[in-house]
Amino acid sequence: MIVKTFCATCIGIEAVTVAVEADISPGIGIHLVGLPDVAVRESLLRVTTALLSYGFRIPGRRIVLNLAPADLRKEGSSYDLAIAISLLAASEQAFLPRCGEFILLGELALDGRIRRCRGVLPIASHAIECGFGGCIVPAEDAPQAADLKGLTLYGVSTLADVLDILGGQRDVSHLRVTAEGLSRSHKEQPAGPQPVDFMEVKGQKAARRGMEIAAAGGHNLILIGPPGSGKSLMASCLPSILPPMGREESIETSKIYSVAGVDTGSIGLMTRRPFRAPHHSASLVALIGGGARISPGEISLAHNGVLYLDEMVQFGRSSLDALRQPVEDGHVTISRARYRCTFPSSFMLIASMNPCPCGYRGDGTGRCQCTPSQVEKYMGKVSGPMMDRIDMHIFVESVPATDLVKGGDRECSADIAARVLEARRIQQKRFEGTGIFTNAQMNATMIRKICKLGSSETDFLEAAIVRLNLSARAFSRILKLSRTIADLAASTDIGLQHLAEAFQYRSLDRKSLVDL
Repeated sequence: MIVKTFCATCIGIEAVTVAVEADISPGIGIHLVGLPDVAVRESLLRVTTALLSYGFRIPGRRIVLNLAPADLRKEGSSYDLAIAISLLAASEQAFLPRCGEFILLGELALDGRIRRCRGVLPIASHAIECGFGGCIVPAEDAPQAADLKGLTLYGVSTLADVLDILGGQRDVSHLRVTAEGLSRSHKEQPAGPQPVDFMEVKGQKAARRGMEIAAAGGHNLILIGPPGSGKSLMASCLPSILPPMGREESIETSKIYSVAGVDTGSIGLMTRRPFRAPHHSASLVALIGGGARISPGEISLAHNGVLYLDEMVQFGRSSLDALRQPVEDGHVTISRARYRCTFPSSFMLIASMNPCPCGYRGDGTGRCQCTPSQVEKYMGKVSGPMMDRIDMHIFVESVPATDLVKGGDRECSADIAARVLEARRIQQKRFEGTGIFTNAQMNATMIRKICKLGSSETDFLEAAIVRLNLSARAFSRILKLSRTIADLAASTDIGLQHLAEAFQYRSLDRKSLVDL
């Protein structure tokens, strides 16, 4: 008797159904086929031991377990539950009339407990698209998919729970997981530490304005200044003024975290935008993604949020250059001998750096003794094409003593966030149905359509481009930046004042750090 159960695996953040076919015939031996890796082959020992612990027997006949499609490599331990159920149904040791209705996920412990696995959210979403009756997943992972509509979701802790569901003869409502069933306190639990409020930033009015513009339009930004000027502090404040993610953004970002097996610290879909700050010693694979078992990197974990590179020049040149395409395209394609997959990576790149090796160039104290050649070599660690992809270059000066002691002109994050949210709403309405969410994501066609200029603005822009010798990429980024500044001012058209302010944030186009 051939029995079929279903599980799934993820390629990138997209799920693929895997059918587990079990056949028991005369002969001896257990054979697992379908291109399994070591973890999957070892599942036979886990499954047989777990079944024996429940009092079931392993038929002394020829057992063939096939994982289809056979040309797709199966990795990980999440196939255990589907293999165990197919074996029980094929040997007719349990009455399981519903075993083909659900996608089954979970690793089996030797005593029959169900352990956590990766990729529950994208697989649950896939189950809805494919018309499955629902999903049976580990109880600890079930809340990830609780917010999905149109899904019958069960969270199980033991093999006995699964048998009750598939047998269809017992009340299993207590195993059903829904968004309404989650306690409100758990559902609103914040992910990670609370962001720092901009009230903690003393002085730096120009830099704070730049951060507001960057948050409003999703623009990349680099802060350049001496040590202790507040660069890292302002970067850590940025999440406090970013608006919460919309449902579409939330689902996509949550899928990445689910596939990566990273605990968000919250129940259900993520609502707060991620803030990732990898150390400069992080490897290329850690940043971009990949590995023996393909996994998203930091740039994908920052999707729809912020990737912060503190002391950008300390990162390896190859790592920084590898960021160029994801920054431009909003996704990263990882190609290896055994696989090729694409992860979303649309993030705000926020970076900080000192202006020279000693860090004090241009601070007015005369402490810097770096030669022009040393400064050029220092800046050369970040390639021109990479710097050209950063929309805003902001010089941060040392905080004056008056501001440091008395606090200076400060504004709380709530007030800034309100203006950012209003600008984002304008963009949301503008880009509705296009699949993009911010001005920074506009393509060339959209820029021509949305960033139209009057005759005086066109003349000003042309003269500035000639004077500064700007690249075509810098030209398009200035237009996007101007559009965001106009949105913050609730202006329908881009005016001269918006263009002029946008040019102020292209400092490195106007001067070199050597000239400070």
